[in-house]
Amino acid sequence: MTLIARARSWAGQIKRDVVALWLAIRDPRVPWYAKTVAAVVAGYALSPIDLIPDFIPVLGYLDDLLIVPLGIMLAVKLVPAPVMADLRVRAMGRARPKSIAGLIAVLFIWAAAAGLVVRWLNHDQT
Repeated sequence: MTLIARARSWAGQIKRDVVALWLAIRDPRVPWYAKTVAAVVAGYALSPIDLIPDFIPVLGYLDDLLIVPLGIMLAVKLVPAPVMADLRVRAMGRARPKSIAGLIAVLFIWAAAAGLVVRWLNHDQT
């Protein structure tokens, strides 16, 4: 298997697992702590905007290549294996949802960071 084929397979598994984690949030078989991690990971992964924009060199792709996959691995480990297997099967035929909550959370973080920068800049001028 070529490197490109392996990368495509891995990306497909990541996409499937994100949808499976989105389904896990609503599944009564999943413990609350796994639902919490799954909600954070899926919410961020399905958000239409990134915490670190992709146009920022190196750091822009850090979340796509490192943070999201590590979060997915953690969340998948917290969901019981038979439940995760069922959720993965259910996720195969579903379209990728969008996360409005993830969008709001990212916008809130950006607004808070901007507020802190403005406050810091105003504090230095006084």
